[in-house]
Amino acid sequence: MQIARSFYSGVRIDKVSLADTLEHCDQFIRTRVPHQIVVVNVAKLVKAKADRKLRRIINEADLVGADGVPLVWLSKLLRDPIPSRVNGTDLMEKLVERAADKGYSIYFLGAAPQVVRQVVAIYKKQYPGLKVAGYRDGYFKPSEEAAVADEIRQSGADIIFLAFGSPKKEKFVRHWLYRMNVPVVHGVGGSFDVVAGVTKRAPDWMQSAGLEWFYRFLQEPDRMWKRYLFTNVSFLVVVLSEIFRRTLRLERV
Repeated sequence: MQIARSFYSGVRIDKVSLADTLEHCDQFIRTRVPHQIVVVNVAKLVKAKADRKLRRIINEADLVGADGVPLVWLSKLLRDPIPSRVNGTDLMEKLVERAADKGYSIYFLGAAPQVVRQVVAIYKKQYPGLKVAGYRDGYFKPSEEAAVADEIRQSGADIIFLAFGSPKKEKFVRHWLYRMNVPVVHGVGGSFDVVAGVTKRAPDWMQSAGLEWFYRFLQEPDRMWKRYLFTNVSFLVVVLSEIFRRTLRLERV
């Protein structure tokens, strides 16, 4: 199935909704071929603009969702609309629900030992029939990565959730994708912490208003203010440059 896509400052985002993404995941599992799913928010877009390797991984991934309301707004402003956001935590939750319904097995990788154990326990309680192919925390050395990839391959999982930060998770998946041999590989960042109750997610109204970053800032203002100041200013530059670039292109037509 052909996927329509757009590029913002050289970073690809596919024109897919959450429902579309779930349908693609079903297709990926049927093929048994490994697929890397990436979701891009404002922070990752800014990071990828400066990190050539991360940008290449995103652009060559099998599916790239817009994990951020501001990116959906930007696409509509540029008259090149993305249907809706594909939030990484929402996608994980929906995939767990789908796995329980369709008999897919899931491997959980990342976060602290107690967190990943709690996430597995929560989901197994919520979905008694859920098949857990395996789990382990994210505290392992680079020299152990091959063994971790082999463990995942031997589990026979249909889906893996990888709870690392960016760009670590994208680069890990890119390097070990075919060795792990899992049809659906989804990097979920801090989603395990959200499920386990270690961190809180913004209320729905703040998510819809594109203010998840502000909710995070309110929780850790001393640590986050510099990051968000840089990210938001950089994104504004992206917005203005895209408007200018596309306006110029239209004038030349």
